[in-house]
Amino acid sequence: MAGQQFQYDDSGNTFFYFLTSFVGLIVIPATYYLWPRDQNAEQLRLKSLRRVHGRCLWYRLRLMKSQQSVVPTLKKAALLFGWAVFLLLAYKVSKLDREYQEYNPYEVLNLDPGASVSEIKKQYRVLSLKYHPDKGGDEATFMRIAKAYAALTNEQSRQNWETYGNPDGPGATSFGIALPAWIVDQKNSMLVLLVYGLAFMVILPVVVGTWWYRSIRYSGDQILISTTQLFMHFMYKTPNMNMKRLTMVLTAAFEFDPRSNKEATIRPTDNIEVPQLIRELGNINVKKKEPPFCYPYSLKARVLVLSHLARMEVSEELDEDQRFVMRKSPALLQEMINVGCQLTMMANSRGGFHAPRLVTIENCMKLTQMIVQGLQESKSPLLQLPHFEEEHLRYCISKKYKVRTLQDLVSLKDSDRRSMLRFLGEEKYDEVMAVLGSFPHITMEIKLQVLDDEDSHNITAGSIVTVTVTLTRKRMADMFEKEQEASACPGEEAANAEEAGDTNKAKTKVWQNKNKGAKKTAKSKKKKLTKKKATPAPIKAKQANGNVAGNDVAAAASAPASAAKEDDDEASDKGSESDDGEANKDSPSERDDESDKQSDTEVDEGAGDDEEEWEALQQSIQRRERALLETKSKVTHPVYSLYFPEEKQEWWWLYIADRRDQTLVSMPYHVCTLKDSEEVELKFPAPSKTGNYQYSVILRSDSYLGLDQIKPLKLEVHEAKAMLDNHPQWDIPDTEEEDEEQEDSDGIEESDDEDEDND
Repeated sequence: MAGQQFQYDDSGNTFFYFLTSFVGLIVIPATYYLWPRDQNAEQLRLKSLRRVHGRCLWYRLRLMKSQQSVVPTLKKAALLFGWAVFLLLAYKVSKLDREYQEYNPYEVLNLDPGASVSEIKKQYRVLSLKYHPDKGGDEATFMRIAKAYAALTNEQSRQNWETYGNPDGPGATSFGIALPAWIVDQKNSMLVLLVYGLAFMVILPVVVGTWWYRSIRYSGDQILISTTQLFMHFMYKTPNMNMKRLTMVLTAAFEFDPRSNKEATIRPTDNIEVPQLIRELGNINVKKKEPPFCYPYSLKARVLVLSHLARMEVSEELDEDQRFVMRKSPALLQEMINVGCQLTMMANSRGGFHAPRLVTIENCMKLTQMIVQGLQESKSPLLQLPHFEEEHLRYCISKKYKVRTLQDLVSLKDSDRRSMLRFLGEEKYDEVMAVLGSFPHITMEIKLQVLDDEDSHNITAGSIVTVTVTLTRKRMADMFEKEQEASACPGEEAANAEEAGDTNKAKTKVWQNKNKGAKKTAKSKKKKLTKKKATPAPIKAKQANGNVAGNDVAAAASAPASAAKEDDDEASDKGSESDDGEANKDSPSERDDESDKQSDTEVDEGAGDDEEEWEALQQSIQRRERALLETKSKVTHPVYSLYFPEEKQEWWWLYIADRRDQTLVSMPYHVCTLKDSEEVELKFPAPSKTGNYQYSVILRSDSYLGLDQIKPLKLEVHEAKAMLDNHPQWDIPDTEEEDEEQEDSDGIEESDDEDEDND
């Protein structure tokens, strides 16, 4: 293209600008995302958890890892090296001279802009004597001075400088390429071509292909697609799955197969150690020939899970493999629950096959609790606490205490608890109480309604029912505090009652009797009784107080007279009121006014109810919108687990089920953000047939045994309202239509008259 020149950077100065920008684009985001967290903050967090979680396996592993890990140091060193390179390049760029500067003849002649012609000529003579080649000066400098003098004195040169920025007129457009010239040199062409081919034809396809191959093998929850298909096959094949069968399906996941997952390993020593564990465990269906249950990886994973539940000791090599299996198991069981929900939805919508039974999905949830706590199904939940062994349970389940659950242990008095746990020392007892106090205590509040309906509390056949469950999480330690307050309050109340009885006994009794008489007369007034019974009132007062003295007898004798007097006064008042009422009956205008007032109050009450329902609906909509927009952290509370190898957060499952038919009514909602309180909406279609239905709202922990809650949910389904062909609001009486027509005709006549006046 004419008038244009392309040139490479021979000196390589422009290339440094490109290189500095490229390094900065890598170093700055990498520092933000990869800089290790403050180790002091992590150490402080672990120190705060030591009192409760000090004996947990995950705590000891995390403490050891934070002390021995060199990865944070390597990350910091790499990032600091990147910043050093970036700062060095930036310093190099700042020192480079600009090659292309704006041409200014005043600067060449060392004059201020706007100098006169005489000053320009005078300065030119001075510089010519200094830089003229005949006087021993520099020829290039003199040429620049002569060019600047011509630009300021010659009319044509001055116009070219003002128009094009150059006294010689427009020049060729120059484009610089931020690459050094040696890259396009013919001598280096083969090397550059080899680098380009290696980068774009080998490395880039390999990286993209690896990412694509991994992405198509895993689901959004980082579970192998083949594992999900395996779970779906066996849950469809066996809708009613017991715990033993469920364990076999879990350990058949392809995450434990070394051919599908490089983290899984099969060791040569497994041929010796795994059969030994099988003999210790007993019957685990070793001879089952159904694939993949008979494969070595599945058998090994099954043995490791069962030995973990039995709290058996294994070798160091198997211990590492067991930790890997335990870390993967909760996510796999959650995938099994998701698969069961999908099959249930398919069965409800399409039909044609049996959905998984409720017991299958609940067994998945229970197995998650068992794996996190390292307990078998038949074991006591008290074994989740530290220092509790099998031989200690006989103290708890004795006839005197009958403690079988964590709630039973919490509800005991402190003296009885200490007496029962006398086999523990003082330090161990305090540790057990600290751990038990950190366990969660959940309260559920249930609200049933039909949204987007005129009558939100009337459930009709086929309507969408919304169950709003408010979960409030507190610690078991709060229950201890309530117990102490409850034990302290009765003594204080008894002391206050004794003091009041000693100081002002007779006066209090008479005042109480008057209140009783007033309540009695008010009740008799409401029921319009003719007979007055004033004598039982002081008897009730005496029985409630539990003290009878001489003054009380006198007060009891005087009480009927005062009560009878009050009754007579009330009777006279009642008679006067009835007389006034008879007099008012004769005035129809007042009766009309009363009826109008009653109708107005009814309308106001109806409008108030409508406004309350509308505000509640708007609040629920806003709450749902906020829940959709905000992203809550899934870090809630660390779980106390003695044998789980990874820090586990406290999560829950919430769902509605029909326990009689063993079916799910609403899909389980995984509550992962319950830190203090959480509101969850469960929706399901009401039955198509009218009648009363008994459901259950179930809350299950995915970490603790014995903390599940079940609350009944009664559903009364009515018939759906028939659709009205003509809505009442469109029914206009004939008189109103005639009045409107008359008004329209009057308006037309008036407009005609106005037109005539205007004419």
